[in-house]
Amino acid sequence: MHQREPEPSIRAAQAALRSTLPFADTADLAAADRGFLGTLDDPKILGRDGEVVWDASAYDFLDGDAPDSVNPSLWRQSKLVAKHGLYEVVPGLYQVRGLDLSVMSIIEGDTGVIVVDPLISAETAAAAFGLYRKHRGDRPIHAVIHTHSHIDHFGGVLGIVTQSDLDERRVQIIAPEGFLEHSVAENVYAGTAMARRAGYMYGAALERGPRGAVGAGLGQTTSTGEVAILTPTLEVTATGETHTIDGVEIEFQMAPGTEAPSEMHFYLARYKALCMAENATHTQHNLLTLRGAVVRDPHVWSQYLTEAIERFGDEAQVVFASHHWPTWGNDEIRAFLGIQRDLYGYLHDQTLRLLNQGYTGAEIAEMFQMPPALEASWSTRGYYGSVSHNVKAIYQRYMGWFDGNPARLWPHPPQPLAERYVAAIGGVGRVVELAQEAFDAGDYRWAATLLDHAVFTDSGHAAARALYADTLEQLAYGAENGTWRNFFLSGATELREGTFGTPTVSNAPLILAQLTPEQLFDALAIRVDGPKAWDLDLAFDITLTDLGRSFHLALRNGVLVYVERQPDAGTPLQLVLSKTRLVRLAGGDLESEGIESTGDTSVLSRLLSVLDQDNPNFEIVNP
Repeated sequence: MHQREPEPSIRAAQAALRSTLPFADTADLAAADRGFLGTLDDPKILGRDGEVVWDASAYDFLDGDAPDSVNPSLWRQSKLVAKHGLYEVVPGLYQVRGLDLSVMSIIEGDTGVIVVDPLISAETAAAAFGLYRKHRGDRPIHAVIHTHSHIDHFGGVLGIVTQSDLDERRVQIIAPEGFLEHSVAENVYAGTAMARRAGYMYGAALERGPRGAVGAGLGQTTSTGEVAILTPTLEVTATGETHTIDGVEIEFQMAPGTEAPSEMHFYLARYKALCMAENATHTQHNLLTLRGAVVRDPHVWSQYLTEAIERFGDEAQVVFASHHWPTWGNDEIRAFLGIQRDLYGYLHDQTLRLLNQGYTGAEIAEMFQMPPALEASWSTRGYYGSVSHNVKAIYQRYMGWFDGNPARLWPHPPQPLAERYVAAIGGVGRVVELAQEAFDAGDYRWAATLLDHAVFTDSGHAAARALYADTLEQLAYGAENGTWRNFFLSGATELREGTFGTPTVSNAPLILAQLTPEQLFDALAIRVDGPKAWDLDLAFDITLTDLGRSFHLALRNGVLVYVERQPDAGTPLQLVLSKTRLVRLAGGDLESEGIESTGDTSVLSRLLSVLDQDNPNFEIVNP
């Protein structure tokens, strides 16, 4: 694949950054290395069929000074995050870092251990816990804590425990209130679209190297093994709630609606250690992740950080999270948490101040200035979130997509809008000429805008596609944000080589199996092709034998609705089946055994005939 050298304007920008940021400050390097005990003998972790699901050695190129093709600040962060192995946080508390996007923490109790956040995949979780056992012995797992409802904190659970461990009460699964509902919903309702965009966000199809993926800021990338979820046996519901597991007292602090809709912190008095889940890490986090999500609330985020400082700040001697390295020392902890708190509070308050002066999200993002103390802290740099897209997210949270200008209330969609712009400018050839001028002047943002219109007008125009890819590549080289870099490079890759689709899929069968009946019906409803179903009038009853629950479903006007009630003999079709069989039925399996039906079975086939199939290969940079 053809790749251009960094242009002079990019090289100049990298040099300017090297001279302004405090690269002589090596405190994070010492912290990231502190307590290292060893790593895997083989950095490649394999799946059951021999495929590589994680390769820690893929980032061995992250050494020395940053090349001009990588922002030097991002290069520094990636070097820190790529470190992998087992680390002693304090005696009795350990972390395995660098073997997945997230970090696994292991708390030693009186007779065994408590595992915190078992990564994304069973394979990486098993390898991480195996590394711990190699250095600390074969201690039994008494509990698994999921700090929040994102897949990189629960997906690998079957790599370290089994369902029978729960059934026989050998292991507890501890999670915050609402964990199961939010975990499965995020991976199902908009899961296909999120997964496609996540391929861009984490650089799933990119080569690792100085011209490719160097990391995502929060972690390097996502593993690609088997994912699952287990139903919690203990749901934490209140701040101050305390539980003792294997002799270790754990005090919990609820933090819903922060980095995840269901999230919690906890304090270990035995170790004077505070776990901040994913709410205080060594980067500015996302308020709206680029893969897509509901906008997070920076106001409550900052408030929960204040509460953590007040509740635990006088006692804690180490703070650790589910990403990155810990912070040691009480003064250092209070300073770190205070900076993180001020970061999210400042983003929120100043965005609201400026939007109330009439500025739009894009305008606020362009003019936004951080306080010097926040600007100077490595932990607030935009490696994963960014000031630019976080400010726009806050505007969206309060004001929505419309900026109030009536000319922008009803614009044309991208392709017809592009065709009109290109025609007004004088054709695709003229647009490419202007884009080349912008490119040569180092105005890559304008060049990308022009070329976006050109490609959406004539997707086969070779010169437009080539220059567009070159432009995105230069934007990637200059990006401090790891996910921005991945998005730019992924777009360039698809312009040059074609759509790579969705390399990883998260709505695995074991996650689907945890859907409630209501969630399953909602998942079916969003697949109904409305226009095809306009003229259908269908009704049927479902009884779920394993749950002892019955529902009435109806499809009218292209809308599938449901209500829980007892079966009615007058309903055209009665179905009796288990929830597990319902999951297979929702996937289109009409033929397998396990369904008792009474009445007009054509109701079911007519419903299934209007269910759309998700498209994991939809276009992003092409029309």
